[in-house]
Amino acid sequence: MINVEELAEMFAGRSYDIAEVHRFVIQPDNILRGYKTTRHGLLFPIRGEARLQVDDATYDLQPGAIFHSPPNKLLNSHVTSQSVYEYYLVLYRLDNQQDTDSAHTCDTHFRLEPGVHSRVHEHLAMLHQHMHSPGGIGKLRAKELFLGIMHQVLVGCKHRESGESGYPPDKTAIEEAVAYINGHYMHPLTLGELSELHAMSPKRFSYFFHKYTGFRPIDYVIHYRMERASELLKIGQFPIRDIAGSVGYSNPLYFSRIFKKKFGLSPSAYSEKQEHEHL
Repeated sequence: MINVEELAEMFAGRSYDIAEVHRFVIQPDNILRGYKTTRHGLLFPIRGEARLQVDDATYDLQPGAIFHSPPNKLLNSHVTSQSVYEYYLVLYRLDNQQDTDSAHTCDTHFRLEPGVHSRVHEHLAMLHQHMHSPGGIGKLRAKELFLGIMHQVLVGCKHRESGESGYPPDKTAIEEAVAYINGHYMHPLTLGELSELHAMSPKRFSYFFHKYTGFRPIDYVIHYRMERASELLKIGQFPIRDIAGSVGYSNPLYFSRIFKKKFGLSPSAYSEKQEHEHL
């Protein structure tokens, strides 16, 4: 079994470049024999199913499973679904001057099972697009997207292993979820997205989030947004619409209602109160 932490260390600390990103749509019953890999690569299925053989191993690949291969491997594949098989192929180039233990992880073929994450699919499409952007800024954006994809994939693998073991997620998993919310509170967040990112059903995620934090997930999102809004109202006289937008609300009236429910004052009254207290 692949050590997820070791693989994360490799992608976090090893020197490598994203060489190519391709999107393929393969017709049902398509058979490919004797394809030789030229670089390290990750195959991300988006829809459909296929069976892949390399050395003496067979991998069934469908959305929610990811395949990794090193260079110089002969692959045979067969689309087994009745629908088309769509996937992204990310090829990367390792710095061979570095000799680390984690390098051995990427010298093997293996399958990861993070589960289906719609955000990973989104970011793969963006990575495919940004690979063609010129200059260093484009390359930096591509690497940022790739690291974000691998973070979500490996976190998904870790939480999935914990869930399949039959044991409840430990407190660290929920702390990671809290940290994710704290870093993304200004964006739209849903229970479905949060539970998917942490490889749990919405019901299971909500239960353990409440158990460890005392909040339901969406209640915590609202709580954290209101705390950040109150901080902004304390440090300056910003328009309410700007405060609302800064903490994730496109509708200032809706934001004002939620703020008043939490603090007992409208945002403008709260701001005036803070101003008088500091005179």
